[in-house]
Amino acid sequence: MTDYIQVLTTVPSADAGAALARSITMKRFAAGVQIVGPIRSLYWWKGSLRDEQEWQLVIKTTRTLFAELEEHIKASHGYEIPEIIATEILEGSGTYLNWISTETQRTDAS
Repeated sequence: MTDYIQVLTTVPSADAGAALARSITMKRFAAGVQIVGPIRSLYWWKGSLRDEQEWQLVIKTTRTLFAELEEHIKASHGYEIPEIIATEILEGSGTYLNWISTETQRTDAS
């Protein structure tokens, strides 16, 4: 089992993405977050096919922080059911993975 994961979520605007990314990184739930977009999302919601513009957050973190990250996203997100999908990082540069570990360490300030 890998110690590193990448978590995806989507938000309705660039500003919402920046606010959520900032709160995630400030609390050290992730070493970094990339905001990708706009993207076009087609999905079913309450019986209707939706066609919306969204921004995707790509969150780099550790498996041990997933539960706290998930709760933070749910509490901070405007969607009724936010996308929260984690995938394992099976391989990666040792120095990059070490950076994730280092930057997700909690300090008194975070």
